Amino acid sequence: MRLSQLTLTDFRSYAQAQLELQPGPNVLLGFNGVGKTNIAEAIGYLSTLSSHRVSQDGPLVRHGQKQAFIRAEAHRGSRQARLEVEINPGRSNRARINRGNPVRATDVLGILRTVLFAPEDLDLIKGSPTVRRRLLDDLAVQLRPALGRVRLDYEKVLKQRNALLKSLRHESFTATHESTLAVWDHQLAEAGSHLLKARLEMLTALRPHTATAYEQLSGSIRTARLRYLSSLEVETGPGQNSRDQEAQLDERGDAEAEFPLDAEAEPESVSSSRAGSVDPPADASVLESASRQELAELILSGLAGARREERQRAITLVGPHRDDIAFTLDEVPVKGFASHGETWSFALALRLAAYRVMIDDDPSEGSQPVLILDDVFAELDARRRRRLAELAGEAEQLIVTAAVDDDVPASLMRSALRVESVDQISQVTLHERD
Repeated sequence: MRLSQLTLTDFRSYAQAQLELQPGPNVLLGFNGVGKTNIAEAIGYLSTLSSHRVSQDGPLVRHGQKQAFIRAEAHRGSRQARLEVEINPGRSNRARINRGNPVRATDVLGILRTVLFAPEDLDLIKGSPTVRRRLLDDLAVQLRPALGRVRLDYEKVLKQRNALLKSLRHESFTATHESTLAVWDHQLAEAGSHLLKARLEMLTALRPHTATAYEQLSGSIRTARLRYLSSLEVETGPGQNSRDQEAQLDERGDAEAEFPLDAEAEPESVSSSRAGSVDPPADASVLESASRQELAELILSGLAGARREERQRAITLVGPHRDDIAFTLDEVPVKGFASHGETWSFALALRLAAYRVMIDDDPSEGSQPVLILDDVFAELDARRRRRLAELAGEAEQLIVTAAVDDDVPASLMRSALRVESVDQISQVTLHERD
């Protein structure tokens, strides 16, 4: 899978830009602030309809303009498609495929697959649970585009259910209220069970590839491990269950987050209390072996058990929006204990694992996802640079951005573009780098 041409109109800093891209490595060189990352971001947006830098579409549109366009020629084996995404902040985005009539933007999901690693991915380790949930959700949507609609449905139901809980906070709770809440419970469990099942499948697929990639990058004998931490009822210690721990955590604030699936700030999830645990949650194996219907029943049971507390606090306390993933090296949590190099290697291993999961999903010739490394090599030592170049150099198409030419291993410099400014992008010859 690859792009042969990318055109940006009023996207970020670009009024208009057009790039010709080659199979194999493509390196974008230039000083910080000239727009290299904007190009990487645009390619990623085509495959996920979201940015790795911001949660809303507004900043993606050039200042003073009302909409932006990303157009590309995409190739998958012998097939070719012209993609266009129209970004309309505050309104529905639209898309065109092969210059056809406008369709929903979500219709382009699955046509182009990408894996993007950027410095912001350190938040996978250090950031909020939202970032880690998104790792699984974005991967699932790229592999099964229909889950994009499920994800939106869950967010809408969650918002409506929270609004109802808030409206009941200062009212007498009646049978009518209970009946209305039960309707939202079933809708939340239906969408939530599909989302949870997809996440657990992604985690299972990521585990072996993450361990392998971490070993290859770091040379460490310690094993990278991933564990799903669920908000569903589970005993975690004498007299205390996971929801008891959540209640303690939420008292610290941010309990009113409207969009916990993809929010800038949110209540801490179950991870904070379990991050130092060397054992997986007691319900982990149960969840991973459960059917989708069984997961729905578990969510319904959890909601019923939390009914009184949810009414008091006016927020939904059970569901995939409350979950997290724990990352460890053997039995030691990466967050707070790993070195800077180990943290970078673990975050990078997660993205390389996602790349391998996509290949496993469709191993046919010409179907490898586009791999994007945004300003990564500058943060790695010589050994990790060399190992990353070896691993990434196998990609059918690789996009690399760098501020310093010498940060990029010579083996990846077959095709390089110099980004001087938003108005000037030129080809770099090999002797120029020397």
